[in-house]
Amino acid sequence: MSETKRRPVVALTGASGYIGQNLLKKLTKYADVIALSRNGDHKQDTEHVTWRSCDLYSMADAEKGLEGADFAVYLVHSMLPSAKLTQGSFEDMDVILADNFAQAAKKQGLHQIVYLSGIIPESEKLSRHLRSRLEVEEILRAYGVPVTTIRAGLIVGPKGSSFPILKKLVKRLPFMALPKWTRTKTHPIALKEVLHALNKSIGNDRLSNRAIDVGGPEIMTYQDMMVQTAESLGKNPRILPVPFMTVNLSRLWVSLTTGTPKEMVYPLVESLVHPMTAKPENMDPEVSYGQMSFKDAVQTAIEDEKQEEENQKPSKNTQGIKMPAVQHDVRSVQRILLPEGKNADWAAQYYVHWLSTTLDPFVHTETDHEDNTQICLRLSRTPLLELSYSHERSTSDRALFYITGGSFQNTKRNVRGRLEFRKIPGKQECIVAIHDYMPSLPWFVYKYTQAKAHLIVMYWFRKHIEKMIEQSRVPHSV
Repeated sequence: MSETKRRPVVALTGASGYIGQNLLKKLTKYADVIALSRNGDHKQDTEHVTWRSCDLYSMADAEKGLEGADFAVYLVHSMLPSAKLTQGSFEDMDVILADNFAQAAKKQGLHQIVYLSGIIPESEKLSRHLRSRLEVEEILRAYGVPVTTIRAGLIVGPKGSSFPILKKLVKRLPFMALPKWTRTKTHPIALKEVLHALNKSIGNDRLSNRAIDVGGPEIMTYQDMMVQTAESLGKNPRILPVPFMTVNLSRLWVSLTTGTPKEMVYPLVESLVHPMTAKPENMDPEVSYGQMSFKDAVQTAIEDEKQEEENQKPSKNTQGIKMPAVQHDVRSVQRILLPEGKNADWAAQYYVHWLSTTLDPFVHTETDHEDNTQICLRLSRTPLLELSYSHERSTSDRALFYITGGSFQNTKRNVRGRLEFRKIPGKQECIVAIHDYMPSLPWFVYKYTQAKAHLIVMYWFRKHIEKMIEQSRVPHSV
């Protein structure tokens, strides 16, 4: 994009992350940036950067975060837990984040969303991680805002996910036991060339509503990459092919060896069975073809990491800083099927009715004419939970309740606790989610009683709906 009289405004999600930080430097050369982060209020604004705190699990936050933006860059992924207790899969978390963002982009009149995803191989059975990346792309497109998707394989940079894991494996092992998946082909690309692709896509009408594959000059196996990374680190480990190591065993081995959380490692390793190479028909001459060799990209990443560590050495001024208190918050997200023709509003109302019927005679529910609900014990007048229905924030595809009372919630600390039912765009599926819930029970007691009970109840509800759908498909005899 060239300089214009009015600098465009770009909203950048994940602005404090490793790709976001680097992209921010490029964007400020020609645009004003709204830098979105969960802790944005603690950042210092500059001439062309305005920081905003934004929790994308909240649609209201997403709407405020995107206010005033012309374009947006979506660099969000939810593989790591987002609360003290997170119950649910990263795929279902990503649905909520993408849906909030896409709806907010539509409401604020954005001209384009640029989304960084992964290369999607031709396979009938994609890994969880790649299925989720594709689902997010479909959700971002669902509300009419043009989306440009940049699909990259392994990004070679000093931080992030895949390459640092690979580097740790090489660095820590005296010999490399390489299972079959290490001979799968992939298409690595240097971080700076991914940044170039993202930057060139913003405001580029020619790339609007397209998914673009990007890759470096070499197609390699993971074994090739590990050998070249070892050489760059001055190591010469012995290589031992291991034909019997399954993906499940590999992901555990990688997690233990590198010290990387299993929430991040497991989905990534599961994807390595797929060849992830850029397809010529999905490539674009302006953004797709990286020029930096893998070995040069590795050397650059190693040097950048050393420089960053040098710059971040603790000084006298950084001592004695108080860390924020740990929030005893809960996020619990589950996905259920919906009967044909039913929506999220139906799911919410049916759930309240089903809960009272299923847990009778111990629990009953009461709903008033405003759809506010109390969940109570039969023998007590004090409700366990009070749910206040938000008419203003609800639609047929999203039913939102604020948790406003009850003996199960911490009244003093609960600020944003809520329960929502959300239909997934284009699918007959619904997300049921509790956000920012603060329980009143002592944490250890809550974690192993009420939290587990909620999972069991949601499992029963999901199975009940599945049975209802199955029965509706059985032809009735005359």
